[in-house]
Amino acid sequence: MKGNPALSQLITSYTGGIMKAIQGLPLAELERVILRLEEARWKGQRVFTCGNGGSAITAVHFAADLQKGAMAEGKPVIDSECLCDNIARFSAWANDTSYEDVFVGAMKSKVKEGSVLIAISGSGNSANVLNAVKAARALGATTIGFTGFDGGKLKTLVDICIIVPSRSMEQIEDIHLLLCHLITNCLRNMPVKDLALRGRR
Repeated sequence: MKGNPALSQLITSYTGGIMKAIQGLPLAELERVILRLEEARWKGQRVFTCGNGGSAITAVHFAADLQKGAMAEGKPVIDSECLCDNIARFSAWANDTSYEDVFVGAMKSKVKEGSVLIAISGSGNSANVLNAVKAARALGATTIGFTGFDGGKLKTLVDICIIVPSRSMEQIEDIHLLLCHLITNCLRNMPVKDLALRGRR
């Protein structure tokens, strides 16, 4: 079968963009995220995720992976929940208050001092995600941002920010999911003796 040069170029360009963005990820910040989540595991602190659209699906996926995929013999299960996961609660807050406060509403009575919120926004400017971060910080939670482009407003609000160095929303979302799997893999396989966290539970 004869190849299609135009299609081949599109494929190469897209995959090349992903590879370039992966190479530019902030590894030191990524390590901080992994260590904070492992600390939350041992301290029994809840981890929450949120996002819109494709980022909502990533948030659901990540919450499931943190609880199930990061399981390891001799380690506690990570207590994780996605704030997008309950459509009845989500739509009730959107209808009765505003879409900008759907995550703030879902956080009520859940997020406490020591909790962790992972806020996912490709642009870094989603109002409901930013409001969730502000509310979580006020409650004493650690805030982690996954974003892209220039980081948007999110990068200035969170404690730790992973900015995917890309201007393609599709590629940013691809890499956010890759990061979820990378983090889960590290949490599952890191030896406890390297973390000095067992005694801090």
